[in-house]
Amino acid sequence: MSGFQINLNPLKEPLGFIKVHEWIASIFAFATCGGFKGQIEIQVSCPPTITENKTITATFGYPFRLNEASFQPPPGVNICDVNWKSYVLIGDYSSSAQFYVTFAVFVFLYCIAALLLYVGYTSLYLDSRKLPMIDFVVTLVATFLWLVSTSAWAKALTDIKIATGHNIVQELSPCKKKEILCYFGSVTSMGSLNVSVIFGFLNMILWGGNAWFVYKETSLHSPSNTSAPHSQGGIPPPTGI
Repeated sequence: MSGFQINLNPLKEPLGFIKVHEWIASIFAFATCGGFKGQIEIQVSCPPTITENKTITATFGYPFRLNEASFQPPPGVNICDVNWKSYVLIGDYSSSAQFYVTFAVFVFLYCIAALLLYVGYTSLYLDSRKLPMIDFVVTLVATFLWLVSTSAWAKALTDIKIATGHNIVQELSPCKKKEILCYFGSVTSMGSLNVSVIFGFLNMILWGGNAWFVYKETSLHSPSNTSAPHSQGGIPPPTGI
């Protein structure tokens, strides 16, 4: 078995070069999704008791269990005699978000292991029949899972935007009372979450494209030639008629 020897040449080849980009793209994928924190604000008044608008807020973020995000009034302020803390946002999108982030983290770790193999054990990888085949199978599976996880997360993100949009005012029971006036204030921009979806599909393209270069290293593309060369005593090919 060959020892560890650093060889940066594989990083100049498509196989290693694309793997570096897969590693970087996976970081952006889980960081832009897993690090999100947002807040929704609603303006509330109940004339003539409270004529000026008071703000209630609900904070949410990864893993997007919105049904656990309760509304909070300003400290020490009683707004329209309503216990706003008992009211929460609607929906639980943790399964899609956690699947996406967890898979991205696993991809990140696999890319590190693969790059160490490419750079430190180049001869072992090229001379082995199993390692390139394992790498090829993992690449195909990862491509498929990027498609599935990103599609699921994109759908969940659409639902999150709806659940934290203007319609939330219509879902709050106190806001349905005539004596209480509620107005949608604002919600944190979800631009970073949009970027996470983009990076998810970018990862799928990277892994799908890299499948060809990994395939070229397998025995499926370059099967070992077990027949003896004709120049070394092999049976000569038949001559044409």
